[in-house]
Amino acid sequence: MREVVPFLLLLGTLSGGQALHLIHLPAMSKVAENSPPETSVHMFSVKLSASLSPVVPGFPLIINSSPLTRAFRVNWLSDTDFEVVTTGMEQLDFEAGPHIFDLQIYVKDDVAVTDLQVLTVQVTDVNEPPEFQGNLAKGLDLYIVEGTKPGFVYQVEAFDPEDTSQNLPLNYLLISPSKSFRMSANGTLFSTTEFDFEAGHSSYQLIVEVRDSQGLRASTELHVNIVNINDEIPRFTSLTHMYTIPEELSPGTIVAHITAEDPDDRGFTSSLLYSITTVNSYFMINQLTGTIHVARRIDRDAGDLRQNPVISLEVLVKDRPSGGQENRKQITFTVEDINDNPSTCTKFTFSIMVPERAARGTLLLDLNKFCFDDDSEAPNNRFNFTTPSGVGRGSRFLQDPAGSGKIVLIGDLDYENPSNLAAGNKYTMIIQVQDVAAPYYKNNIYIYILTSPENEFPLVFHSPSYVFAVSELSPPRTRVGQVQATDKDFPQSRITYSISAGGASQQYPNIFWINPQTGELQLVTKADYETIPVYILRIQATNSEDSSSVTVTVNIIEENDEKPICTPNSYFLAIPVDLKVGTNIHNFKLTCTDLDSSPRSFRYSIGAGNINNHFTLSPNAGSNVTSLILATRFDYASGLDKVWNYKLLVYITDDNLLSGRKRAGALVETGTVTLSISVIPHLTTFITTTTKPRITYQILRKNVYSPSAWYVPFVITLGSMLLLGLLVSMIILLAKAIHRHCPCKTEKHKKPLVKKLEMKNTKRKVMVETIQMNTVFDGEATDPVTGAIYEFNSKTGARKWKDSLTQMSKWKESTSQGAAPRRPVPREGTGPPRSKDKERDGLSSKGQAEDAGLGPRSQDSMLSTPENRNPAVMRGASPKRHPEK
Repeated sequence: MREVVPFLLLLGTLSGGQALHLIHLPAMSKVAENSPPETSVHMFSVKLSASLSPVVPGFPLIINSSPLTRAFRVNWLSDTDFEVVTTGMEQLDFEAGPHIFDLQIYVKDDVAVTDLQVLTVQVTDVNEPPEFQGNLAKGLDLYIVEGTKPGFVYQVEAFDPEDTSQNLPLNYLLISPSKSFRMSANGTLFSTTEFDFEAGHSSYQLIVEVRDSQGLRASTELHVNIVNINDEIPRFTSLTHMYTIPEELSPGTIVAHITAEDPDDRGFTSSLLYSITTVNSYFMINQLTGTIHVARRIDRDAGDLRQNPVISLEVLVKDRPSGGQENRKQITFTVEDINDNPSTCTKFTFSIMVPERAARGTLLLDLNKFCFDDDSEAPNNRFNFTTPSGVGRGSRFLQDPAGSGKIVLIGDLDYENPSNLAAGNKYTMIIQVQDVAAPYYKNNIYIYILTSPENEFPLVFHSPSYVFAVSELSPPRTRVGQVQATDKDFPQSRITYSISAGGASQQYPNIFWINPQTGELQLVTKADYETIPVYILRIQATNSEDSSSVTVTVNIIEENDEKPICTPNSYFLAIPVDLKVGTNIHNFKLTCTDLDSSPRSFRYSIGAGNINNHFTLSPNAGSNVTSLILATRFDYASGLDKVWNYKLLVYITDDNLLSGRKRAGALVETGTVTLSISVIPHLTTFITTTTKPRITYQILRKNVYSPSAWYVPFVITLGSMLLLGLLVSMIILLAKAIHRHCPCKTEKHKKPLVKKLEMKNTKRKVMVETIQMNTVFDGEATDPVTGAIYEFNSKTGARKWKDSLTQMSKWKESTSQGAAPRRPVPREGTGPPRSKDKERDGLSSKGQAEDAGLGPRSQDSMLSTPENRNPAVMRGASPKRHPEK
């Protein structure tokens, strides 16, 4: 911050004119520690600049201080007079805080002329009185138990802010003298008498003063309270010991009031605490008032009270403080029985099943086995039964003897009796059980008597057997038929139908489903007459009592639902382009079968793919065997035919035996067969050579094979690998032979000199023609020039050399008779020797050209000999020589 001051001074100087500056600054001022807010520290003025621009509001101000503090600020006195005062935001403490503050005061006017000066403020020390710390400074409460022996009570402590090392002694004394207390000079408070709460004062107020060495003082208050203790036992004032109460009192009812008194009738000990020491759940006592209340239901007729209705309790009274005086008292409660329980039964609803042929006089129900009264003493626990009432009771049921609760059958309960059917074979009786003592509680008992039917009639079907028919084209869930069974017994119980046997096919465990409620028989899936024409089912009907079964025959009605199936389903044929009309192509025959149609019902037709109707089937109807015939010749020359590969879709329909009218409404099935036919063209490859201009026509032929001939690339690849292995082994043997018989001398190779004219003569124009070929070679021939054997395809004219490795020696002999000179052997050490592989490479490339039919021909299209070939071309095609040095 000290580096900022010169910068600000320089800024004020550069502002021009007579500078704005602070008067009476810099300066040093003093302020006492602990000064209150707004205490004046230093007054100063501002001399305005030559422009007389006023000071900007808010200035001057303290922009920085060392050390940092918020204890000072600048107050305005007038437009040019100001005052530094304390803020009170920070306490100025000489003993604990900094002694000197450097305040940087900054002023600025409206034209941005500024000045900065420093005011040094020194905090001066002020003698401070002693202070009490913590709660002692606000006053302290002390407690002394009565009867305590005279002696030490409390140690009072204070401190002097001026004595940071706390070496100067402080003097303590009591301002208000008391006969019961004294204080030593070091602040120790003593009691001088034994206190009695009942006989003397209950509290004392003492003022303690502390003084330092310079006579400054401070004081605080001590409140000494005498704690009362209990020294007398409580005495019971209620004299009753025996109480009689009725049962079933409401919880919270007051049944007794226990009172007691305490001789200590002053202060805290005048309240007594009551409690019941005996473990019980029936009563509770108010611990402050001594009233005994019912805690829960008191039932004379249940638990231990049914045998012994007397409850004994011990009441304890004691002083409120823990460890005080106490006293005990025994009291007894006798519980009296009342008629509070109505006569009841274990259940109030009875459902009795009586067989329809039960004998008269049969005891149906004895209510005494189910009814009772929980009251413990007579007559509260006595009860009887009223006369029964109800619909249909008079002629069928009776309570005998009256009031005994015994119900006896006196009528007929035949289930098929019309009067009983009218009543629904259900009877209701209402009887009451009641007390014989007031208040004569009653409860209704409901008795339901149901007649249980007996199985008198069997379950039978309406027919001894059933025969149904269903078409094999019927979809799933088609209704086949319905079976029904009945039982004459009442009530009619629900009959459930199920298939117990039969109905299985080869693909499905059961192709039929029967509705278990209605007996309707349905299809689960389509039936197939050709698989199973007749199904025999065993259907069972079951109710709650009986079961019966019946045989159901289901005849499957045959329908034309099977498509003709032909062999083969798809086929590939290759025919020459000049095949004669009417020829059975490759003796191809189509054999068809149909599971539900006669062979004479077949009708054949060719759909899509028969372009220009070149193909037909014979016979086209009335037989299950037909042949593929060429109907019309191919005409590619005139452009009539352009497709070489035909894909025929043959339709086989089983409607040949139907008339046109019947065919429109009958069900007809159609099968399909796919035939792929490839037309093979004639070989039309011509090689033409001319002398002028010297242009060599190179015809490249591309082998194309059918995707179905997968074996062709496999055989070619396998043969190539074997030939490559044989070639490598021959090269190794040849290298070994050369190494044994010829001295190896290396020579530096030099490029042969070739004249520019000769190079120009060797340039040739090449015309490339690509012809697709079939890879199947079915003939052999001998080349008239080289004498080598080659293979050819009789259809396309494609050729290839046969067994080129075995003809290698013949080729070498033919080249040795030509014009190519023999290459000298390089001398040793002049470079890597050129192997004979390159020579063979040249020969092989030449052989490959001849394989493709690229050898030079004469004007009569014959293969040329080495003598009549172009020497320039031969020189360009032969390997380069490396002359010896």
